[in-house]
Amino acid sequence: MPDRDPRIVALSSDEIRRRFLAFFEARGHTVVPSASLVPAGDQTLLFTNSGMVQFKDVLTGRETRSYRRAVDVQRCLRVAGKHNDFEEVGRTPRHHTFFEMLGNWSFGDYFKREAIHWAWQLLTEEYGIPADRLAATVYRDDEEALAVWRDEIGLPPERIARWGNVEAGDEKNFWRMAETGPCGPCSEIHFDRGLEFSEGPECVPDHSESCPRWLEIWNLVFMEFDQQPDGQRVPLPFRSVDTGMGLERLASVVQQVASNYDTDVFTPIHARMRELLGHDPDAFEAERFSYQVIADHSRAATFLVADGVLPSNEGRGYVLRRIIRRAVRHGRLLGRTEPFLDETARVVVEVMRGAYPFLVGQQDRIVEVVRREEGQFARTLDAGTGQLEEALTALGVHPPEGRVVGRRPESLPAGAPVLEGGVAFRLHDTFGFPVDLTVELAAEYGVAVDRAGFEEALAEQRARSRAGAKGELSRLAQQTSLYEGILRRAGEPVFLGYETTEAVGRVVAIVRDGTEYGELSGDGSAEIVLDRTPFYAEGGGQVGDQGEFRAVADEQAVLDEAPHAEGSAGSARTGPVVFVVEDTQKPVGRLVVHRGRLHGSVRVGQSLLAVVDARRRASIMRNHTATHLLHRALRNVVGPAAHQAGSLVAPDYLRFDFPFDRPLSPAEIRAIEDQVRAVIREDRPVDVAYMPMAEAVALGADAFFDEKYGEVVRTVTVRDFSRELCGGTHCRATGQIGGFFVTGERSIGSGVRRIEAITGEAADRLVSERFALLQQVSAALGAQDPAQAPARAAELQARAKELERRLRAGEGGGLPRVREVADQAARVAGVPVATYAGTFDGQEAMKRWARELRGALGNGVIAVGLEEDQPVLFVTVSEDLVARGVSAAELVRAGLEPIDGRGGGRPEMAQGRGTRRGGLPEALRRVRAAVASTLDGSA
Repeated sequence: MPDRDPRIVALSSDEIRRRFLAFFEARGHTVVPSASLVPAGDQTLLFTNSGMVQFKDVLTGRETRSYRRAVDVQRCLRVAGKHNDFEEVGRTPRHHTFFEMLGNWSFGDYFKREAIHWAWQLLTEEYGIPADRLAATVYRDDEEALAVWRDEIGLPPERIARWGNVEAGDEKNFWRMAETGPCGPCSEIHFDRGLEFSEGPECVPDHSESCPRWLEIWNLVFMEFDQQPDGQRVPLPFRSVDTGMGLERLASVVQQVASNYDTDVFTPIHARMRELLGHDPDAFEAERFSYQVIADHSRAATFLVADGVLPSNEGRGYVLRRIIRRAVRHGRLLGRTEPFLDETARVVVEVMRGAYPFLVGQQDRIVEVVRREEGQFARTLDAGTGQLEEALTALGVHPPEGRVVGRRPESLPAGAPVLEGGVAFRLHDTFGFPVDLTVELAAEYGVAVDRAGFEEALAEQRARSRAGAKGELSRLAQQTSLYEGILRRAGEPVFLGYETTEAVGRVVAIVRDGTEYGELSGDGSAEIVLDRTPFYAEGGGQVGDQGEFRAVADEQAVLDEAPHAEGSAGSARTGPVVFVVEDTQKPVGRLVVHRGRLHGSVRVGQSLLAVVDARRRASIMRNHTATHLLHRALRNVVGPAAHQAGSLVAPDYLRFDFPFDRPLSPAEIRAIEDQVRAVIREDRPVDVAYMPMAEAVALGADAFFDEKYGEVVRTVTVRDFSRELCGGTHCRATGQIGGFFVTGERSIGSGVRRIEAITGEAADRLVSERFALLQQVSAALGAQDPAQAPARAAELQARAKELERRLRAGEGGGLPRVREVADQAARVAGVPVATYAGTFDGQEAMKRWARELRGALGNGVIAVGLEEDQPVLFVTVSEDLVARGVSAAELVRAGLEPIDGRGGGRPEMAQGRGTRRGGLPEALRRVRAAVASTLDGSA
């Protein structure tokens, strides 16, 4: 930055947010809370990447709100898709993955004139930015915006630039969120950083910021069009304003610093890292790139975890994993091998708690998730390092000999050995091993890396992924366009499923294979939309309804009769089944689409009797209400951190996912079951109410990160026990649930557990089956009363152990003598290899026996297996064979697959443990084969 401008008064980021919201609230805007980073109800986005995401349906007219003006501070993440800043983060002063977007909105209310005037007034008066340091750009053909800037604001012509030609492919000053959706011309406001940053007379404000003199700080988007999949732009139902100003950029201006990373939302993170590393200011500046990566990624990881995302190998979880791993990688570049992200996450919570108070309650969970993921990646780095060293050995390099720590890749001589790019790519793809780390470590051994080959392999993978994703996105966009057209034309269907399972509806759309028909006949798959339906569309974890549509002969008679005879309404006046509903979905907005198979003929305008499978629906209702009870009981037993992270409510069972770092104990599962069963026995009422979102949250209602809620929400309350925001179908009282049993609890990923349970008829069947099984087991044990079965089983186990002990102690009935095994050792490439598997009295007994065998065998290889539920493979190699390249660790590794095991060790001694007891003979055979392979290769 140039010398400080005394006209600009520094403001904290908290004050910037406060003034922005207050300014627009005073001008009739409703303050709307930031939406989650996980966009609710939008299949086209991984993350909320701009302020407009939560208002997309409002802009297109699919959703209405109680207000036409809004203002918000939206947390955003850009790491994928059209807006992807991941690779640039840390390299420039402005790029971030996580950032905050200040925005004001007009939905069919004010337009360009008011938006421009208010933006100018806020910047120059509230934030005190001198008018002579601001410039604007407009779209080439936008004469209206140009006139406001020139004639009303009074900007001189030299500080107004016109850009863009969408028809020619130049989208400067034309904004769109994605490949499809709302779009329109925009006007950007730029800040003049000073003449000394100018790169010549052509240095003017532009969208690409090609000249560093001009810094874009605010984009005013005038939404006029809806981008269609076929490239056409159609007018939106009404014109709107969508503005976006990056908080971090604005802070750099009013705090007069050269980089966003020098503002008060980043500097505390830098300070903590400097403390951990012992760096002074000069060391910080020398390593600024890595510091900036860590600061940015710490913010992104903190907010992602707070919004319910957990590290995984797919989707959003994979993005979080990449972010954390890149931060860890840069920590290692700074010399930090101990965990540090939990420390920086704590700083993020402290810095952002004023604007996002929910972070405080999530802090322990955030810290635990990032700490666990950081530790896991440290182990991954170690594993990848081992694989890299094996690849270097194949080039004739022998780690750790000849290693020069700190040797830079550019210092290698021209004739240095080269590691193939494909090898570097496999390390990257399989182990998540950063290629930069591969290059650095290889250089320390005097080996160069074929970066071009790596980039080629990476580009091929990305091309395959992009082609698949682009095709899927195109297909989804076309389907979405079709459904949106139906919704605009026919309106939202009336949902009657809370009151009944049967209703007459009129066909408003028929679709097959992406094409809409006025009439369709014959058998085959199809989709039907009705104007009224009792069918529940999948949502909130609850599966969609199934059932059938019947032809209607006398619509009025059926309407009169339907409420009185559930399951047979109007049967005397209805014709045959014409459509079997296999699934019910809500692809866009509130449009309910019934998917299934046609059996006859249907036409648009025809009335049909829609009949839900009432027995299946009742089972779903029992499971859904039980899910609410399970959620509350779980939190009562293990704490509030065990909140819902996903669920499935099906007719035959329920599934509930929650963040937790350990298995539930049997006592905890029993306590959860006891609480749920007690509430069921008490037959508590289940009450449904509609209220404003803020009121529901104030009453303690649970809301979930991946659900989209309107201003008015539906709450489902189990009297004096639980309250959740929920649109699903439920029992009228808890007694209708019947039985309840937890049938399973397991891990489904890092830090995420899953409970499965059953209710009603399924619970009754389980009781009957388990009781019959108990009777069978009792009879097999010789227990006359099932209550005596445990004691009888313990008695038989004790007798079996005693017999086994006697066999082992007997002269020839237990373990073979070591001399016998040594004498029978196979000769492999001239080397004795002694193998044996047996039921030793534990691992220590096995190892003692192996030591005795070593004394009898002398030099050679010994491989011993312990036969138990979790079999153990133990290998020792004499020193002379170690010198010839035979490694016990490698031999164990060769034998692990048959026992489905894991293990390792040293060249002279190693062991592994598995889960497949019957695989030990094959494991020993593979050890012998590995000895032969090693010795033959070294001959």
